[in-house]
Amino acid sequence: MLRLTAVLALLIALASPVAASEWREIKPGETMMTEIRTRFGAPTREIAQKIEGYDTMQWVYEGPRAPVGMNKFTIDFGLKTATTYNKDVVRTFTLEPKHDVFNRQLVLYGWGPPDRLGKQGETEFFLYREGLLVYFDKTGDQAVSMTFTPPQPLPDGTRPPQR
Repeated sequence: MLRLTAVLALLIALASPVAASEWREIKPGETMMTEIRTRFGAPTREIAQKIEGYDTMQWVYEGPRAPVGMNKFTIDFGLKTATTYNKDVVRTFTLEPKHDVFNRQLVLYGWGPPDRLGKQGETEFFLYREGLLVYFDKTGDQAVSMTFTPPQPLPDGTRPPQR
């Protein structure tokens, strides 16, 4: 019974409407590495990388270090803007939720209707121009991967709305 209560509390907390480019107050392009470490502790793994000549870092939280309801939580740090590069800012992050944590209805309730729908093979996805890409399982009901990015223009050139 305690587990059921904890799962229901988590679903209610996660279901509140938010901007597409954030989850638990993590905003790509804004949230810093120190904030992530303060909230989630040390990652399971840290992977130093070089992307286009820039030093970047990837943190992976999995197993018991993953946030409640997640199988895996991956954060990529290092963001280049038109004028500068900041190695300590969140560039993107990806959630791999446990079964039934983010089903289709909960995604629609929390982030609204997507700006684009698509399929990659048999896998359906939602694309939000505010910076969220959600992949569903083969049934189309369970989110298996949710990647958050800074707001992106869509292929037709449409800019994301300012919030």
